[in-house]
Amino acid sequence: MVMHYPNGQPYRTKQLSLKKSPYPTATLYGNRGMTLEEEINESNQYYLKQGIAVIHKKPIPIQIVNVDYPKRSAAVIKEAYFKQPSTTDYNGVYKGHYLDFEAKETKNLTAFPLANFHAHQIEHMKACQKQGGICFTILRFTSLKEVFLMPASLLFQYWDNQQANNGRKSIPYEIIKKQCAHITYQLQPKIPYLTYVDKLLEQIL
Repeated sequence: MVMHYPNGQPYRTKQLSLKKSPYPTATLYGNRGMTLEEEINESNQYYLKQGIAVIHKKPIPIQIVNVDYPKRSAAVIKEAYFKQPSTTDYNGVYKGHYLDFEAKETKNLTAFPLANFHAHQIEHMKACQKQGGICFTILRFTSLKEVFLMPASLLFQYWDNQQANNGRKSIPYEIIKKQCAHITYQLQPKIPYLTYVDKLLEQIL
């Protein structure tokens, strides 16, 4: 099936793999080819079943323009368009707080490119944070096999500097390592990011 953005450009996904965690206590023996999104979805299911939080991936509305009917009982979508730009990947409620966040991956070794974000996503997170929401990004350096929780404030700082002052187009890995929470993999949930959200809440509330 061919998917398109609202501007008509084709949508393509990249399948990135995580072979194993660099942390001895967090070694994963299964699902090593899972994307970051799949790992977060699995973690959210655990949080939901345990009554810890209600967090879901946002559905993206699409407009179907070409459908094939090879059989009377089946329809195959051949071409479709995203109806509108998406906001962020995930939202939900945790301990009475509204959470809104993105999940991003990069193969870059030394920095996280700001090109991975879109202006409407930044604007959305700023609007949510203004209303008291908790916003952040879960990002993974796939080549380094490291995952971090980056508070929205750090992302806004580099994004605004890029826009207003023609600043650098990426956030250095060393800055992320110092100012973001390094998430350690575990079995249940696979990505225990709410543990790090607790620390974020302590800092901003």
